[in-house]
Amino acid sequence: MIFNQRISMSDASPVLLTPDVVGGLAGKRVLVVGDIMLDAYLIGDADRISPEAPVPVVRIEKERYLLGGAGNVARNIVALGGVATLAGVMGKDASADRIRGLVRDEGICGAFVALPQRPTTVKTRVMARRQQMLRLDSEDASPLSSADQEALLSVITEQLPAHDVVILSDYSKGIVSLSFMSRLRGLLAASPHQVKILIDPKPSNVGLYGGSFLLTPNTKETGECAGMPVRDREEILAAGRAILEKVGCPHLLTTLGSDGMALFSGPSEVWHVPTMAQDVFDEKKSFPDIYLSCGEQDGLYEDNVKFDTFLTTLGAKHRFDHRAGAHSWRFWNDSVEECFGYFLGK
Repeated sequence: MIFNQRISMSDASPVLLTPDVVGGLAGKRVLVVGDIMLDAYLIGDADRISPEAPVPVVRIEKERYLLGGAGNVARNIVALGGVATLAGVMGKDASADRIRGLVRDEGICGAFVALPQRPTTVKTRVMARRQQMLRLDSEDASPLSSADQEALLSVITEQLPAHDVVILSDYSKGIVSLSFMSRLRGLLAASPHQVKILIDPKPSNVGLYGGSFLLTPNTKETGECAGMPVRDREEILAAGRAILEKVGCPHLLTTLGSDGMALFSGPSEVWHVPTMAQDVFDEKKSFPDIYLSCGEQDGLYEDNVKFDTFLTTLGAKHRFDHRAGAHSWRFWNDSVEECFGYFLGK
């Protein structure tokens, strides 16, 4: 699947984005709203088949726990120097306690609604020899009750004035609904300062995302959101344009797995760059990934995209080593810079 680097080019002069400007993210406040979950990894070895059934026996050697869903988004914001507040619902159980501990350890501000009747969402992956053998999900994905929704909206109302942007991470676990999105848009419209909303979408809810600034579906979700096939370049372009028209948002970032990402800044303006192959199982390597990684931490993540890859996708020309701060970036389009620039307070 091949795209041009710039399908449409603006007449605007190149905009230089230096490491100092990237550092402008430091201190910017991002409110992450969405489905919070715990990613549990049971890691070991498998060298024999069970005598009880034709399945491998995994001898667990260690366990790891990471923030998943909206929590992973908040973690990535902090990794980039921003200030993240995580708002959502959890149960009153050991998994919720573990999430609170991880939130504190990661330097994230927590704004949670505890629901004793609702279990905390946990995705448990059994890993052997760097391969995922099995995933076990514990969750209640039913819609929030009116009272629980009001409690969450109250938390968002309290947090909104102190934040520059809202990211909605929708895993279809019960938070996003017609009434919730209507109320959320009302809160954003009533804010004394402009607050843009970025959405990691779920195709089943695409009709609810009106008023958003940016959607970030992966390839499969792009096709499902548009109700169109996405087997090649032209079909992805058509599907992306269809989503822009359906939702009415100015920007769409479609992740394309091993083919990188495509950024739509209008129906006739699309940017693309291939991604870099990487071993994404080790969470230490994936830690700097930007929130736009739309996808689940499944041992082999389709959409985990490192920060430098994200910048390249936005049209930048040079590799930026965010550890050494060695290179500069050039953007060739004003709307592309806008899509990233407001994160930097520009």
